[in-house]
Amino acid sequence: MHDFNFKPLALYGVAISSVLLLFKTVTIYGENHLQAPPQISDRYHLLMSKNLPNCEKSQDLILNIQQSGIYVNAFLWSPNSNAKNHVINHHNNSLTGILRNQQLHVTGKIHRANLCKIHHPQDTSIHSATMRMQLTEKYIFTGQLTINSIPSILKFTARPNDK
Repeated sequence: MHDFNFKPLALYGVAISSVLLLFKTVTIYGENHLQAPPQISDRYHLLMSKNLPNCEKSQDLILNIQQSGIYVNAFLWSPNSNAKNHVINHHNNSLTGILRNQQLHVTGKIHRANLCKIHHPQDTSIHSATMRMQLTEKYIFTGQLTINSIPSILKFTARPNDK
């Protein structure tokens, strides 16, 4: 017991106490100031405020959203499309973006067949699109869709779609 040295024991005690204090401080800060973005629904039915221009007839549209934190991948498709068309359109309708401060902003490509009922399946035109949406109460989005081939801004409401 003669050779027991308290200096290393005190050093270890101070180091462990400092780490615990730092951990506690970071935990309190995180609980008070950092919040995860809201979890949004995975499917939304888009209700357009008016018919799309240059369409024989506008289609019902579904916005399928895959969320990872603030990052979002989305696909815009029509529930009326056949299975083969749906697979093709899923690859051509990729939208990516960020959910920040209750606002969702996605950009990407949309296949024309998903916007309008067309009688010519060989029409494979793909358009650049931007969607800006504001999350309101009960997971409802209001927003606007801008497509490079349509000069006007298309307003819509997106409501969660029951599966």
